[in-house]
Amino acid sequence: MKLTTFIPIAFDPIYRLPLPENHRFPMEKYELLPQQLIYEGTSLATDFFKPTPATLKTVLQIHDANYVKRLCELSLLKSEIRSIGFPLSQKLVEREFVIAGGTIMGCEKAFETGIAMNIAGGTHHAFSDRGEAFCLLNDQAIAAQYLLDTKKAKKILIIDLDVHQGNGTASIFKTNPSVFTLSVHGSKNYPFRKEKSDLDIGLEDGTEDETYLGQIKKVIPALFDKIKPDFVFYLCGVDVLSTDKLGRLGMSLEGCKKRDTFVLSQCKKRNIPVQCSMGGGYSKDIKVIIEAHANTYRMAKDIFT
Repeated sequence: MKLTTFIPIAFDPIYRLPLPENHRFPMEKYELLPQQLIYEGTSLATDFFKPTPATLKTVLQIHDANYVKRLCELSLLKSEIRSIGFPLSQKLVEREFVIAGGTIMGCEKAFETGIAMNIAGGTHHAFSDRGEAFCLLNDQAIAAQYLLDTKKAKKILIIDLDVHQGNGTASIFKTNPSVFTLSVHGSKNYPFRKEKSDLDIGLEDGTEDETYLGQIKKVIPALFDKIKPDFVFYLCGVDVLSTDKLGRLGMSLEGCKKRDTFVLSQCKKRNIPVQCSMGGGYSKDIKVIIEAHANTYRMAKDIFT
């Protein structure tokens, strides 16, 4: 990998989809985060690229054909739509294909720059045959399989540090030895019936910076040494914050920032390309969510450019 002068970032206006008033998902963050990054000079407008939607063929390498057909036809059962948590619409389905496309394109760019980001994504609760918890299509799983199918990668490590277990991702790759899934999450948080990742680290409610960072600093370098991945996916959810409405951990903004610095530094020093999808963040104050997500980009810029 050459020294890069910028970090490519996937973004499309469709990422911010209108939701019913008082919906608990902070959809506005997808519009505000790029604005903040450009305003403060962390990113230039030219760093952002507009994703091409993932092809149906690529999506079907991960997702069940009948599920995708019913999704595209908007014929999911009411119970399935309730599990997803978003009103089902053609625009929502289009959005999911665009997000997955952004993650795939980010992978291609990461081979050149060392890293690429997706303003959205991290839809790790999407199983092969169903969606859950704001996730319809699993963007990083789709992109990981794309890398394997095109022989651009042979061994992939997915580092999922969202506060909720990556249950969909764990299920999808449970029999695939080419993809190693690590999930560090709240042990008593959603999903209440966990799947089995290749490595799960469940943390107690209220876990603070020192304990959290101690865990990942012990585990992640050892995984790199053992697995020897040639590509990394990083799901950097900021719902680990103590202020998060759905999180239940006790981390500070500074602790979250140190988490990102550590993970990205491990990738950089080993010269392993990494694709980052943003994942969750549900603090009551939208400014806290944007600051936490922006920190990920600031740290990436410091490390990779």
